[in-house]
Amino acid sequence: MTPTDVSPSGRIFGLDLFRAVAILLVVLRHGGIILGLGGIENPRWLEVIDGVDLFFVLSGFLIGTILLKELHRGEGLTWPRLARFWKRRWLRTLPNYYLILAANVVVVKLGIVHQDIHAISARFLVFMQNWNSPFTGFFWESWSLSVEEWFYLITPLAILMLLGALRPKWSFLAVTVLMLAVPMVFRYQRMDPALDEFWSGITIGKVVVTRLDSIAYGLLAAWTCFHYRPLWDRVRIPALAGGALLVVFLLVHGPFTGLVARQVLYWSIVPVAAMLLLPAANSWRRSSGPLGATITHTSKISYSMYLINLGLVACVIRDQFPPVSATDAMIKYVLFWAVVVGVSSFLYRYFELPVLRLREKRMWL
Repeated sequence: MTPTDVSPSGRIFGLDLFRAVAILLVVLRHGGIILGLGGIENPRWLEVIDGVDLFFVLSGFLIGTILLKELHRGEGLTWPRLARFWKRRWLRTLPNYYLILAANVVVVKLGIVHQDIHAISARFLVFMQNWNSPFTGFFWESWSLSVEEWFYLITPLAILMLLGALRPKWSFLAVTVLMLAVPMVFRYQRMDPALDEFWSGITIGKVVVTRLDSIAYGLLAAWTCFHYRPLWDRVRIPALAGGALLVVFLLVHGPFTGLVARQVLYWSIVPVAAMLLLPAANSWRRSSGPLGATITHTSKISYSMYLINLGLVACVIRDQFPPVSATDAMIKYVLFWAVVVGVSSFLYRYFELPVLRLREKRMWL
């Protein structure tokens, strides 16, 4: 990649767009809590296409690319380099997570948000709240952070363990295949015809051991891009068409009825579609104008938007300022978006960016 291929900041616009679409889907879905109190229903497609799946696949692609570069540089992936990888990942994700976790504890303990206070536990400190079983209510959006943090821990460790037996290229692929297969086996073992669509989403869709494969599709994309770049570039248009067709299939088909399809296969379809969209997104290097700047800014603040939009904004409006009519709901829905974007922009500028700058200092290398 040459300097002219990307924006002056080094960002790839297509991946910013990918991330921006993901967070907009998530916030639109959660904002339905407010609209619903005024009798306005979210469109059905928001329940079918989950923005979290896009985040998962993009995360796997970006982290997989970092690990592949480490594997094929100098002496390869070593324990010191792995420690550096973890430090950098944790400095990116943990400070904001713990800040918002503390804020969620405060609003629940003060009664600002009406959640079961007994749901607060030390498990949230080490991402064990949904390792092998689901949870509901308190800081619900943190379920996906658990999936990501365990992915950051397990994936490079597994690759490092296989390096003694396999070449770097194949150790990475072997771990990717395992990460794709094992969660699907767990989902198959946990199938339960008594679970409706909602509870399938909780007990299967929001548990670490059943959802790691969503991120592994990003690993597969990173491996293909790294080792077969000409092929990656050549198939971007057919892959884009395939991903779009999969999305259309989901929207037209609606809820799956078969048990295996609904509780095992469904959780792979959106990640596969997202994976197919990545070659085209990765080829869109830069954009300009107000719309491009807005998309890039949305991408930058997406992590804070994800952390605050449900527990600290939507639930506060629901419990303290519930809409009394459809018009009132629309007004508070606009307020919801304004608060989410405004507070997230503030957090990014005055908290996330200073931490990121600290991460780049030599003391953290």
